[in-house]
Amino acid sequence: MAYLILSDIHGNLEALEAVLADAEGRYDCILCLGDLVGYGADPNAVTEWVREEAAAVVRGNHDRACSGSESLEYFNPHARAAAIWTRRALTPENRQYLTQLQRGPLRIEEPLGQFLLVHGSPVDEDQYLSNMDDGALMEGHLELPATFFGHTHVQGGFRLAPAGIARIRRDRPLTLEDGYHYLINPGAVGQPRDGDPRAAYALYSIEDQTVDYRRVEYDVQSASAKIRAAGLPEVLALRLFEGM
Repeated sequence: MAYLILSDIHGNLEALEAVLADAEGRYDCILCLGDLVGYGADPNAVTEWVREEAAAVVRGNHDRACSGSESLEYFNPHARAAAIWTRRALTPENRQYLTQLQRGPLRIEEPLGQFLLVHGSPVDEDQYLSNMDDGALMEGHLELPATFFGHTHVQGGFRLAPAGIARIRRDRPLTLEDGYHYLINPGAVGQPRDGDPRAAYALYSIEDQTVDYRRVEYDVQSASAKIRAAGLPEVLALRLFEGM
């Protein structure tokens, strides 16, 4: 079984379509780590695609905020403006779907193994696992060898062992080895923040125990033009070009 692992699509239809074209024929099942919406100008198209195609989805903080199930108090002004716009743009059916998304961790069970899906961390769905110290705090909380997380918009992750923690390189395939715990971030489809503006995703082969980190160019001009036409904050259009 090969899994297409997506996270942080953020209403960016152009990025999603490029990912799907790049991954075509390489996977059997689609899993999503949350934040389908927020920031981007195509929340309905993205949500409808996920509703139809994804086998399992955990909610993200923007999914909660944009569906109206959570206060916007802790959002920065740009994120708050995008969430308010998205609330108005969503159809009732899509808003209801986002409201009912499952909170992580979500365990995926296969005959060849099990792994977890979370948005932030296995401990807290809103926790950012951004650096080595954050990753080290997960020691003792990782019950399965592999946990896939999003939220940071940074492709890569961490490998934990009794001897310490190491960053996972994203420039080559990862082979999961016995005796380690892995925190694996496929990166953001719709709004990368690791200095690379290309859409990010991962392919996970449970038979081979390998993770292939992937990047793909997409039509940033069209995605940013839609953001501007919707009247969303200009910074949300500009950052697509920078990957920051």
